[in-house]
Amino acid sequence: MNNSDHSEQSLNKTNGCHEVEKCYVKVAVISPLQSLFDYLPPAASQGKKIKPGLRVQVPFGHQKRMGMVISTHASCSLSPDKLKCIDSVLDDSPLIPKDIMRLCHWVAGYYHYSMGETLSCALPVLLRKGQPAVKKQSSCWKLLQPLDDTLKKQFQRAPRQREALNFLQQHGQTVATHVIRQAGISSQILQQLRKKNLIAEVIPEKKDFRTITPVLNDRPLVLNKGQQAVFETVQKQNNAFRAFLLEGITGSGKTEVYLQLIEDVLKKKRQALVLVPEIGLTPQTIQRFQQRFSVPVVCLHSGMSDTERFNAWLDIARGEAGILIATRSGVFTPMPYLGLIIVDEEHDISYKQQTSLRYNARDIAIYRAKQQNCPVILGSATPSLESFYNAQMDRYCHLVLTHRAGRALLPVMKLLDIRNKPLKNGLSDALIQQITAHLEEDRQVMVFINRRGYSPSLLCHDCGAIIDCPHCDAHMTLHRAPPHMHCHHCDYQHAIPFHCPVCRSRRLKPAGQGTESLEQALAALFPDTPVLRMDRDSTRKKQALQHMLNTINTGRPAILLGTQMLAKGHHFPNVTLVAILDADAGLFSSDFRGAERTGQLIIQVAGRAGRGDKPGQVVIQTVNPEHPVLSLLISESYSVFANKLLQERLSLELPPHGQLALLRVQDRQSSECEKLLIMIRQYIELLEDTSGNDALVKCLGPVPAPMEKKQGVCRWNLLLQSQYRKPLHQVLNHVMDYMSTLRIPRQLRWSVDIDPQEMN
Repeated sequence: MNNSDHSEQSLNKTNGCHEVEKCYVKVAVISPLQSLFDYLPPAASQGKKIKPGLRVQVPFGHQKRMGMVISTHASCSLSPDKLKCIDSVLDDSPLIPKDIMRLCHWVAGYYHYSMGETLSCALPVLLRKGQPAVKKQSSCWKLLQPLDDTLKKQFQRAPRQREALNFLQQHGQTVATHVIRQAGISSQILQQLRKKNLIAEVIPEKKDFRTITPVLNDRPLVLNKGQQAVFETVQKQNNAFRAFLLEGITGSGKTEVYLQLIEDVLKKKRQALVLVPEIGLTPQTIQRFQQRFSVPVVCLHSGMSDTERFNAWLDIARGEAGILIATRSGVFTPMPYLGLIIVDEEHDISYKQQTSLRYNARDIAIYRAKQQNCPVILGSATPSLESFYNAQMDRYCHLVLTHRAGRALLPVMKLLDIRNKPLKNGLSDALIQQITAHLEEDRQVMVFINRRGYSPSLLCHDCGAIIDCPHCDAHMTLHRAPPHMHCHHCDYQHAIPFHCPVCRSRRLKPAGQGTESLEQALAALFPDTPVLRMDRDSTRKKQALQHMLNTINTGRPAILLGTQMLAKGHHFPNVTLVAILDADAGLFSSDFRGAERTGQLIIQVAGRAGRGDKPGQVVIQTVNPEHPVLSLLISESYSVFANKLLQERLSLELPPHGQLALLRVQDRQSSECEKLLIMIRQYIELLEDTSGNDALVKCLGPVPAPMEKKQGVCRWNLLLQSQYRKPLHQVLNHVMDYMSTLRIPRQLRWSVDIDPQEMN
């Protein structure tokens, strides 16, 4: 399509455009506009063929913008004197290959988003800024002699240096600098070892990973019958598309199955993409993969610097690395020899982007696998109801692992009724006794509470007022390290007040427990045992999480305390007791997915217990022991629990038995949000009246978002519901066209969320 803003002054010989051959270039400009724009090539392009996938710098209104070449044409609906010419071509060869162009075209259409901004998701930040696609050589460190017992004795008083030598030996003796740094080994330690002539810094020669013999650094484990059956079923797919749902109980050895399937893929000279939901899973995952394989393994996640992500992107896109481990945005990364996609913990909400392009990486992974004609595995102990239903409908091949790997047994789960029981900082006497017993047996204990900070609110004991965020409809969380009030929704912070803002009383008291206050209480109860707090605050610094995991993996007695980060697939073999303190918090959610998410979280956290050779136990403190969700989780399998929820959603036509799209509008004035959504609803109703399909798409709302005010703006929702996907998208296409005709105030923002995971 063309845009009126795109037409300007007549073209002449001095404007630098290429006039020898008539060629028109269709460009996706990185902007919110969904249109594609026609340009003329620059004179400098003579002798340089303009191809799809190249980055270009173009005039756009009164600005210069970057865009991606979509196609070239010999004709155009506008005459050449109405077109601008491209300022410059930024690449010698296409950065975005044809398969990623096709993928982004589908994504932009399905999620009703700008093609330019969708394509930008396939590029690392530095390439989006126009940096040349030239990689700075990164160094590696090489172990010069094997680490034997004699050498180990020399480092008894230098444990950090010994750990660094161990790390190099375990990872095949030559390891990239950024990988070593991610493991928590400082440059100072490396320099000390180099001075002792034990290691050397080398610049590796980059080459196609297919020229590297895929030698195994570590021998694979022997698969049990269930694992072997899963391996053989996927292996038989033989380079063809099939979606597999691997439902394996916690500790069933899904990762070992992944590793052996990747080994098979590498032997066929093809690459593997492994998606994980959280940054926290990446260090231990990449460590395990590097210990196993000799081919380069790279990772991509937001915890890396822009340069690190840029280098990793080039390694995998150029075929120099064989395995990519990434969080959700990695699903867009070019991989020329892709042969297998694995989506670990596929149920996790982190795969859904909640801003800008609101995509679900799991769903895109399935589409990409189909496009690339390769298998895709969705792994989870608690599959999403959508995936569970797709397996029941035979859209996915359902594979099940019902036994834990090795000699490990499933933990025993029990409810601890704390009604009318005294609590010490949220801990009952019975739970404290059980924690004591496990620690006395030199075991580790995990305590789960899904609330960051010291206390979720600060309460005035005279008038009952609670310190609220001035920008959001939310209470501010009290933090003690360092002392401040913090809104976890907009990140606003201020000092802890001395008096109540309503009645001026000084009787302000914390109300409720968070990870910080519980850390303090556990340290007082168990002064001889380290308490390791794992939440977003304690792991904010680079390497903080890795240092914590290293301490846990020593196996010495410790109390692991944290939020849902603890539930994200970590393997702690010496944890034998898991205590869940706030299970009741998710039982009465207004979100229709609330019961599903609560059940998944409890099972995932419980699954951290008893993963070694010692039996595990799970204690769930609750004031609602008869609640049907808790009863089902304790007495039945996850599949029984999931089927019960599917039946409840069937009558309401809720996903997966129906399709949803959420129109969000935000503005400083609540009335402006409501006004626009009423107009959209009236337009949709008019569409239905003229088409005669008035029952295919329902409009629910408009209503304020559950948290109406956030970051100083008011937010309203209009939910579109349909039993079928096609009519829903047809209506949305009409809505997008209708919106383009409206004069919407600059400060008003609106968005479309397909398959929304959160209504807030």
